[in-house]
Amino acid sequence: MTAASGRRSLGSRIGTLAISFAVGVVYGTVATIGHRHAWEIGGASIPWGVVAGLVGVAALLLGIRLVAGGRAAAAAAAAGVVGSVAVLALPGPGGSVLVADGVVGIVWAIGPAIVSVLVVAWPSLPSREARRA
Repeated sequence: MTAASGRRSLGSRIGTLAISFAVGVVYGTVATIGHRHAWEIGGASIPWGVVAGLVGVAALLLGIRLVAGGRAAAAAAAAGVVGSVAVLALPGPGGSVLVADGVVGIVWAIGPAIVSVLVVAWPSLPSREARRA
């Protein structure tokens, strides 16, 4: 593939960023709603919701970065996830909250941002063609 055929149009890039952002917003909203799920085994509580949510954020951003071929789409999805978590962490009009105080709430409030920075800032590996040359 030549450099000219590998370039995408401006509309294609903007569309990719918009779809990535929308997917991030949807995932961030769904994971924020489900982050409080826990298993009660004996007297111990295992917070599987926050663990599944953080693993899902990492998988979503890694997948988008690999499929879209760059950091921009992953950063757009990360902005969607972190933005939706931030908005849903605020108290609602009646004073109710989705992200309650406590360890699980704090981990969920800052965890997606940390995962997003790690995935987007991770260095790119050289392609196979570059390694063979």
